[in-house]
Amino acid sequence: MRRTGLVYDEQYLGHRPGEWHPERPARLEAIIQRLQDTGLMEELTLIRPYQAPVSWVEKLHDPDYIKRFQTACQKGYTIFGVPDCGICPESFDIALLAVGGVFAAVDNIMSGTVDNAFCAVRPPGHHAEHNRALGFCFFNNIALGAVYILENYGLERVAIVDWDVHHGNGTQHFFESDPRVFYLSLHEDPDSCYPGTGRRQEEGSGRGKGFTLNIPLPGGSGDEDYLKALEQEGLPRLREFAPQFVLISAGFDAHEDDPLAHQNLTRQAYKKMGAMVLQLALDHAEGRLISVLEGGYSLTVLANCVEDHLRLLLGND
Repeated sequence: MRRTGLVYDEQYLGHRPGEWHPERPARLEAIIQRLQDTGLMEELTLIRPYQAPVSWVEKLHDPDYIKRFQTACQKGYTIFGVPDCGICPESFDIALLAVGGVFAAVDNIMSGTVDNAFCAVRPPGHHAEHNRALGFCFFNNIALGAVYILENYGLERVAIVDWDVHHGNGTQHFFESDPRVFYLSLHEDPDSCYPGTGRRQEEGSGRGKGFTLNIPLPGGSGDEDYLKALEQEGLPRLREFAPQFVLISAGFDAHEDDPLAHQNLTRQAYKKMGAMVLQLALDHAEGRLISVLEGGYSLTVLANCVEDHLRLLLGND
């Protein structure tokens, strides 16, 4: 059995983007309820998040943007930037706590307290850009986690595998010219799916050219399509990169029962993709792996897939 950390705090439920909003507190409630019902919670090491220092958030996000987000929450606005980014007075502090949750997972792995971790955090992050909120996201949790690994712990190569059905535009843009981070994204074709980025020809720029690999998949793609893309194209490139730490943008919204996209993955595909990426971490990164929750809007699917993923990380699947 491996030692697996779970980052969670009830404060994450306090981010309320609106009654109509698919990125709702019930997502985390469904996950935690499943872990309690199955007894898995007792096998995990609970990691308490802390609010990320603004100075760290400023390493990727514009200081004026950060201040505008804070002010919007303080003034009681219900939307920030774009209509799908609903907020409440607590959203700014909770977004800092989401970033700090990833930092806390990194701290626990680097100190040897746990071998790997899953971050049940919200709001999600991979759409957040340098100076704008997009797609339910305000701060880019996983991108900031990668910077924290590189700059606080001195590692040199971090891989980010993003299997959320929507392309992680923000994550890609932060690292396009940075050869220290390899960004692999498997997502629905941008012609049919938000946010319209992540085309094949987007491969990075300057010193970072070749360290971005986008694999857009047509709407209606299923298990075989995703597994083949990861096994035959994504993993060979990642193994060549030889990451010292592996991060997963773990969205579960490419599932056939998810309401926000058009893909046909099953629970089994997520288990197999998770196993492949975990093996990459075991082979190259001393097992150092953190999965950070992104999308996934069917509560049953989310609970199923996170349960499976945590069993895999623990080694008791």
